[in-house]
Amino acid sequence: MDLTYLFGFSEMTGNHLERLLPILMAQINKNRKIGFVLIHDGVIGISKKGKIPKSMLELLGLNITVYALKPDMNARGIPFNQLHDKINAIDYEELVDVLESTQKVISWI
Repeated sequence: MDLTYLFGFSEMTGNHLERLLPILMAQINKNRKIGFVLIHDGVIGISKKGKIPKSMLELLGLNITVYALKPDMNARGIPFNQLHDKINAIDYEELVDVLESTQKVISWI
């Protein structure tokens, strides 16, 4: 990955992701490989069983790799089997691997 974002805001209560989407699209247009890790409240709204916010659906439509941190999903009662198909659930060890293989990490929390 060229860039990995750590994203910790819920789109159910704000518009942080909506503001970030144009930046992501500009980076994709520059052929950057992007990883996007949903942490903390960022995992809210990613279950197929509930309502997925419009901005999250836009994110999932981009050509990026999206992860969600399992401990944060557990803490918010989000079952792994209801996770949107484009999102990869990872634990802390896998997060370390993702971050270690990334040239630049950007925290958006």
